[in-house]
Amino acid sequence: MGRIGLITCILILLAAEGSRCADINDELRGINKEIHEKQLLLKRNRKVETQVSGELDRISNSLREKEASISTLEHDLKGAESVLKRTQQDIEAVKGDADRKKQQIKMRLSSLYKAGEIGGARVFFSSESFPQMMENMRYMQSVLNNDKGLFVDYNSKIERLKSLKSSLEGDMARKERIRLGIETKKQEIEADKKEKAAYLLKLREDKKTYLASIKELEANARRLQAMVERLEAKSRKRYTAKKENKPILGRPSLPPVSDKGFGAQKGRLSLPARGEIVGGFGRHKHPEFNSYTFSNGISIAAPQGAEVRSVYDGQVIFADYFKGYGNMVIIDHGGGFFSLYAHAARIIKKVGLMVTRNEVVATVGDVDSSRGPMLYFEIRYQGKPVDPSPWFR
Repeated sequence: MGRIGLITCILILLAAEGSRCADINDELRGINKEIHEKQLLLKRNRKVETQVSGELDRISNSLREKEASISTLEHDLKGAESVLKRTQQDIEAVKGDADRKKQQIKMRLSSLYKAGEIGGARVFFSSESFPQMMENMRYMQSVLNNDKGLFVDYNSKIERLKSLKSSLEGDMARKERIRLGIETKKQEIEADKKEKAAYLLKLREDKKTYLASIKELEANARRLQAMVERLEAKSRKRYTAKKENKPILGRPSLPPVSDKGFGAQKGRLSLPARGEIVGGFGRHKHPEFNSYTFSNGISIAAPQGAEVRSVYDGQVIFADYFKGYGNMVIIDHGGGFFSLYAHAARIIKKVGLMVTRNEVVATVGDVDSSRGPMLYFEIRYQGKPVDPSPWFR
């Protein structure tokens, strides 16, 4: 029986070790999935970069076409201005001739006005015979008709030239509006070109950031594996020492934590910080790049320096800076349950200390947070992250 018991113990230890490795592998698979998503994001980023480069070429071609159009219109405007100048010279010449005719008409009208009825009587009495009188009257009528025709011709020429001048001026104004419109378009294209160039530069910078992020995730994966192994080893030693009622080297003997306590608290816990939940557990779609990321916990936006409280009784097993999470506290609640509190401004409880429900363990901060002051919180069971939301009231 002793030998069978020994074999049974070895099998149990191997099973526990296998479970621990499986949990670490699950965590690593999650990180590798995030790395894969980052790589997909990089691939899409390269496609967008190619599209933007093509758009810049199209804008440059359009700009050259507009500049050629402006040159053509400016040539047309010069031609219109030359025609208008000649027309104005013609107007001045015709106007001078018309003014002279107008003076003649004015003199004729003045003479007729002065002559009045006497002029007509003079024509009548100066005639030696009736036929001569009729001839004189026809001559006088012909002169008046000629003067009248001259006046009408003068007016028609002035009106025609005015109309021509107005038409040419309107055409010139229209061409000027087109030229100004193209100049405005040119400025818009230049501005768009600068914007696209800036966007292209941003995409290239983002690509560098994504590459660095992937490298950082890979490094964090290795660091996480080492840390989990280290914490699990310490946890096994601590519980073994408690079971044997032996103190851990350098630490006082601590009372065991009930394995049933935390597991019975689902739906009864209070949020670790007063604030608004701005990021939930699970898969999230990136709003710009159509990619997905996975969050192992929730994010709570809270004021800088606000109190961070333990959600339940337990022992602090990690209290230090962890790259990507800032100042971080991990509490072992027993029964395989852990809670994690990250981005803290200040850590209040040290490793090894026992804490009670709602006891302050840190303060809210923005260390390694890209969204300002906030608390990142996780609940883990046997190394696996679980959705914290159903655990709160």
